[in-house]
Amino acid sequence: MTMNFARCLFLSLVAGGSLAGCGESSTKSAIPTQVGGCAKTTVSATGPRLEGAPDSGSSIQYANGLSQVDYSVVPGIANSRPGDEVSVCLVSIPTDCPPGDNRGRVYEATNLRTRETWKAPDSQHSCGGA
Repeated sequence: MTMNFARCLFLSLVAGGSLAGCGESSTKSAIPTQVGGCAKTTVSATGPRLEGAPDSGSSIQYANGLSQVDYSVVPGIANSRPGDEVSVCLVSIPTDCPPGDNRGRVYEATNLRTRETWKAPDSQHSCGGA
């Protein structure tokens, strides 16, 4: 049985960052595929949403291939550094998407160094969008 992402995240923080028992693989290569699933990975890079435009929002890339983007400057992303361990949980998946268009999944991430949490999608546009 998969526990909900909030409980999983809480338990992972209490246990010192371990996501064991969260219902999905917690390896650094995993990307959660089911709502409530969590994975542990590391930050590869952070920056503004648009290169060279610091006020354009935030973007973050992880070692497992997942990325998040937001039109706002997100303090938790801005304070993250390459190499930081992060717990990432899938919060929602859009419905009625065209076949093969998997954009718009929303993930909640917690930086295990700073303990800051944020929620952002994996793409600037949801499925079926621009």
